This record gives sequence, structure tokens and C-alpha cells, in this order.
Amino acid sequence: MSRKIAIFDTTLRDGEQSPGASMNTEEKLIIARQLVRMKVDVIEAGFPISSPGDFKSVQEIGRIAGDACTVCGLTRAVDRDIEVAAEALRTAKCPRIHTGLGVSPSHLRDKLRMTEEQAIARAIHAVKYARNFVDDVEFYAEDAGRSDQEFLVRIIQAAVKAGATVVNIPDTTGYNMPWDFGARIRDLRERVDGIEDVTISVHTHNDLGMATALALESVRNGATQIECTINGLGERAGNTSLEEVVMAIHMHEEALDAHTDIVTTELTRASKLVSSITGINVQPNKAIVGANAFAHSSGIHQDGVLKARDTYEIIDPADVGAGGSQIILSARSGHAALRHRMGELGYAFNDEEFETIYQSFLEVADKKKEVYDEDLESIVHERERVSAAIWTLGAVQVSCGFPLTPTATLTLLDEEGAEHKVCAFGTGPIDAVYKAVNQVVSVDNDLSEFAIQAVTRGIDALGEVTVRVTAADGEVYTGRGSDGDIVVSSTKAYLNALNRLISHQRERAADNAAATADAQ
Repeated sequence: MSRKIAIFDTTLRDGEQSPGASMNTEEKLIIARQLVRMKVDVIEAGFPISSPGDFKSVQEIGRIAGDACTVCGLTRAVDRDIEVAAEALRTAKCPRIHTGLGVSPSHLRDKLRMTEEQAIARAIHAVKYARNFVDDVEFYAEDAGRSDQEFLVRIIQAAVKAGATVVNIPDTTGYNMPWDFGARIRDLRERVDGIEDVTISVHTHNDLGMATALALESVRNGATQIECTINGLGERAGNTSLEEVVMAIHMHEEALDAHTDIVTTELTRASKLVSSITGINVQPNKAIVGANAFAHSSGIHQDGVLKARDTYEIIDPADVGAGGSQIILSARSGHAALRHRMGELGYAFNDEEFETIYQSFLEVADKKKEVYDEDLESIVHERERVSAAIWTLGAVQVSCGFPLTPTATLTLLDEEGAEHKVCAFGTGPIDAVYKAVNQVVSVDNDLSEFAIQAVTRGIDALGEVTVRVTAADGEVYTGRGSDGDIVVSSTKAYLNALNRLISHQRERAADNAAATADAQ
């Protein structure tokens, strides 16, 4: 039997640190449930001491995870960090505290301003202190990729002796070459006493485009846990992509003497879910989950694939949940055809929910020759955005063109269903619409990004608008909207971003009120 490689997913912690990818607790719980369905081994749910929202997220994820996987909270090697993480993890059946500090010369000298001996003492104390609260303690040696190897051996030895159950060797800046990083892992295995009884974890970044290669070389040299994110989200150029390392191990199990327990048919669904929630699009040529990952445009390739799929495809699309259907959906398709295709995409609805989806499908189908999978995904996501909205769009109409002054007439519905009608002028139709929205939804923000893309091919494609707004406190919120009319898409996207901003403000206000009440 090959070695089991644990998959440690940090989408909700390190992945969320991608600019514009912040998520509220409800959104994190949606992703966490998907991670449980995928059978990840560890969910790093957040950094509890960093904010009340992160604390709450760790708590709630601990509740829903049960014994299906370990739930982890990050800390610095600081007593108060560890205490707060332990409190947040009290709801988890399988809790883990992830604590540590920087070990490279620059971290010790410039950030921590301590000697090697002081760092070792701090590491020992942090691990021992964390063991007072949980049995499972992971020690991270931040920037291990640029550390002095002799010192790295010493501090990892100290952490193991202090009681760490997992030691995390990060290439925090994505600096290493795969063979050099693999040699570091092999050296630790050979020289650290007792390391055979703990899990060796690696946390690699993609600054030089080699995060996946670094992780796989580590596995080849003895690592038994990979820390990664859906779609490779993360600081700067991102983290190791979960879908890439999982499928690489799956395809080369014999050569690596390794396997994972990940349900690979959930990978595409997870990718789309994270992209939808964060607003960060997956590049079309992204390995495994990109839109073009299993697409063939060259005549030679098409001929080869038609004769034998594996001529140009090493992975069956169905193995990662990207299997296509031969059913062509149009305005003439009935309930049975749509329900069948939705089921293949991984969606299940009760009769009432499905009827709403079907009516939305007919509205799109009446405007298009063919409805594609991406259209169906957009219909579902649009429904989810509206169902959770504080403000929804009732109607919008614009008049513009030379020499007219762009004018928008808008009707919005609040949470109680009351209508708010307004009219505004702008430099263009979208500007006029957004000024009208701002007259009704009074919340300080600055529109920092606006992007339009077609959901599918063809002149009749749905248009999807992505916007990012910056709140008065500097937080960035992403909104998306889709429709056959780009003005309607733009309005929905802006409302989606403002709804997320308002929801986060309310959540933060509730957390602050609760904290004040506890203090009193």
C-alpha cells in the first residue's frame, strides 16, 4: 500500500489573503462544506486572534466538520494567540493548533529581532503551551526555504522533542528550486531524532511558478502532508494548487509511492465555488480546472481525440467532475432534460427551487440558440446572490447616446420588499445607474475595479460583470452579476458588492456588540 499524503487546505486562511478574496463567515462555511465533501484531511479555518470574524469562522467550521476532518487555527508563537485559538477550536472534534515563527536570517534579524537560541526557546515554549490545550500541534518554521539548514535541523528537533505532532517546512517566498527543497526535507528526515513519528508538512508558494513541483519533490523525499489551496489562491502569486498536486499524485501514484483520499470528482465544483465566492476568475488555461483544460481547437487534436480520447488527454474529464454532456439545451428543452444536466453538474433542487431555476433557464434560452453549462452555473449563482441579498433589483432603464445626457431610472427592493424609485444622470449609462443606486443604498465606497466578460461564446452570450468596491475602512468587496443585458449585469454586480459590504458591516457590528457585552 502506498503512503497516504494528507491534504491540508488553507483556502480559508492563506487563500483569503489574496487581495479582494476576503470572505464572511457564511461564505467560508459554504466552502468548508465543500472541503468536507472532498474529504480533505485538514481545514485551516482561520487566524482566530486576527479578528472576531476569523474567530467565529473557526468556531462554526469546527461545528460542521465533526470528525470528518481536522480543523486547524493559526497562531504566532505567542501565548495569547494560542489561548484564543484554543477557545475558538473548542467546538471542533479534531482540533489542531498551528503555531510557529520565522527561521530565516532575515526573519530573525529584521522581523523578530532575536537570536537563534531565543527563537528555539520561543518555539519550545509555544509547542509545549499549545499542548496544554490540544493533543495535535503543528509547528511551522516560516521561511524555512531561505533558512540556514543547520539551524533548521536544530529548531525542528526542538519542536519535535517539545511535542509537535506535525512540523511544517514552508518555502514562504517560493524561492527554492525543487531539488534543493527536496534535499532539505530529506536531510531533516535523516538527522532529526523522532521525526519518523511526526507528520512532515510542506507549504510552498508560487512566486517562481514552481509551487506544485516543490510540493511533489517534497513528497518524493518523505513529506506526508501538503498545504495547498483551491485554484492556487494565496499571497502574491499564490499557494500550491490543491487540484494540481492531488491529480499529479493520482496520476503518478506508483512512481511517488503515494496517494490521497481526495474525492477528485469534486475538484471542478470546488474550483467554481471558490471562484464565484471570491470573485477571482480562474485563468482559462489553468491546469485541471481551467475552461480550456479539456478543450481542443486544433483540427489535428480534434481528429486524434475523436479516435481515442487519451491521444491528447491524460485525464478523463469525468475524473475531476468536468465531464461534458451530449444533451443540447435550448428553449425547446423540458424539465427532465434540464434536471438531468443539473444533476450531472452536481446540483440537486427540490421541486419549488427547481421551478425557479427552470423559469430563469427559459428566460435565457429564449434569447440564445443554445444554453451552455457556464450559463447554467451563472443562473444558479445569480439565484444564490439574489436569495441572500439585502437590496435587489426591481427594474432599471437607461437612455443615452449623442447628444443625450445618460439617464438611469431605477427601482430597488429592500429586505421588506418595499420599492425605492429614483432617477440619476451620469457621464455614461453605467455611471448613471451607479449614481442612482447610491442615492438609495447610502454606504460609503469607492469603485476600484469594473470588468466585463462573456459567460459563453457567441454574440448572444450572457454578460458577466465583476466589480470591486473599497469601503471607508479600506476593505475590498467583490460583486458579480450576469444577464443578457450588460446594464442589468452591471447593476446586479454593484448591488452584490454593496450587499456583501453591508452584510460584513452588520456582522462586525454584532461581533463588537457581543464583545462589549462580554466585557461588561
